[in-house]
Amino acid sequence: MRYSLLFFFLFACGSDYTPKPRAFFKIKFPQKEYQTFSDNQLAFTFLYPKYSKVEIENNINFLNINFPQFSGKLYLTYVNLNNDLNEHIEQSRSLAYKHNDQADVISEQVFVNEENNIFGMLYDYQGVTATSSQFYLTDSLNHFFRGSFYFNTQINDSIIPVNNFIKEDIKILIESLRWN
Repeated sequence: MRYSLLFFFLFACGSDYTPKPRAFFKIKFPQKEYQTFSDNQLAFTFLYPKYSKVEIENNINFLNINFPQFSGKLYLTYVNLNNDLNEHIEQSRSLAYKHNDQADVISEQVFVNEENNIFGMLYDYQGVTATSSQFYLTDSLNHFFRGSFYFNTQINDSIIPVNNFIKEDIKILIESLRWN
């Protein structure tokens, strides 16, 4: 009897083990549709996705675009320039490169829209970083507009599709920004 139980366990599983592939969450992305953000108290307008929500902070110069479905937020800051453009550009650059240790690559993309007098820089991050995109836009005389996107979750490889999806929205915002 003792050996029959052992015999049963040795030959009970006759098939070879087959490793299973890793499973990832299926992410359903909404349709890309945009609406105009405009506020009489602010010196700019831009397009933002309909599946996000603009939140104005207590100080009118700080606002956020919340992406609740993706647990992320685009933090936006507006500053009236007072002959201090270089300080704001250097501060933006410094904040962008704080993630240099974690990022595999930080690429800089210059943005120029001469027709609407808008110039700036987009910092695009690759690798496991807290931020995926940062940017600033200016007219070099009166306006300075800065943005940085952060996820409110642990950063890992499975977030890359969401990150790429939202980067498209950030580029639309940059391209659609206009000074009032």
